[in-house]
Formats: sequence, structure tokens, C-alpha cells
Amino acid sequence: MVSTMAFIDYIPRDDIPQTDRVDDDDNILRIHGVHSAMMPRHMVLYKQLMFSAGPLTRAQREMIAVVVSNENACHY
Repeated sequence: MVSTMAFIDYIPRDDIPQTDRVDDDDNILRIHGVHSAMMPRHMVLYKQLMFSAGPLTRAQREMIAVVVSNENACHY
């Protein structure tokens, strides 16, 4: 079975209020420009998940994200 991800248009960085911008232009963050107040909150969540102490290494966490994105045919 082929999974299809929903598509959300990217918001141009210049159209995102300065107070909501983050120092990361990854596409997954750029889609939050639709509701730009969520961008800083998403970044806090991402850093907590990827950099906090836990049973998985950072490399393992990144690999899980890559595999899940690939399985979901996610282009972000």
C-alpha cells in the first residue's frame, strides 16, 4: 500500500512575522508558517525530543525520523 502525505504550502520566510521566525529553514518548520506562532513552539519540542537524555542516541532518533518519513513518502 502506498501512503500519500498531505501537502501544505510553504510560507515565504519574509511573510512570517519576525517574532515567530526560528533559526532553521528546514521544510518541516517552514510549513508551520501557516500558523507562525507555532514555529518557535515546534522548535522547542524538536530540541527536547532530539537532544534530551534518553535511551536512544541522537543518531538513532534521526534514523527513526528518516525511516518514518520514507515510509510515509514524506517530501518535507
